[in-house]
Amino acid sequence: MKHLPKHIRPRWRYLAVDIESTPDAKIDRGTFQRELWYAAGNLLGDPGSADADLTVYDFRFEDGVGETIIRVRRGETDAARAAVACVDAIDGEPVGVVVRGISGTVRACEESYLGRRTGDFEQRHVVFADARRAAVSRGEAVEVSMPRGLVSATELDFE
Repeated sequence: MKHLPKHIRPRWRYLAVDIESTPDAKIDRGTFQRELWYAAGNLLGDPGSADADLTVYDFRFEDGVGETIIRVRRGETDAARAAVACVDAIDGEPVGVVVRGISGTVRACEESYLGRRTGDFEQRHVVFADARRAAVSRGEAVEVSMPRGLVSATELDFE
């Protein structure tokens, strides 16, 4: 079966969403997806929910704080934001959900709103443990290559 031509393929937008709950809450991608679908169905109805086609694309949650990327059809972002705002509890645990922003690609969504910079590093050589070693620098954090693996350090460790 052939792929659809580019002008016929569905266009997507990606919502960067913050999730906050109690520190002992156990929330995973599946439970969040289910609650999102229920909220969209209750707010938009079945046809509106199908038009928005909300799908959890990426999900991270630990210690009561998390973030996710939700894929939605272009033109349905307002309905999607309203549906996300209707999620107030997941498996009985109260949650706070905030849409940080909307992007046209996953990469732009991660870089602009979730702080996941890709390719934002500098390779260099440092003197660490009395020897010159290869290192990768990301902001103030430095990963130094050692014989048994990488060691994390900061700029202050080299002065």
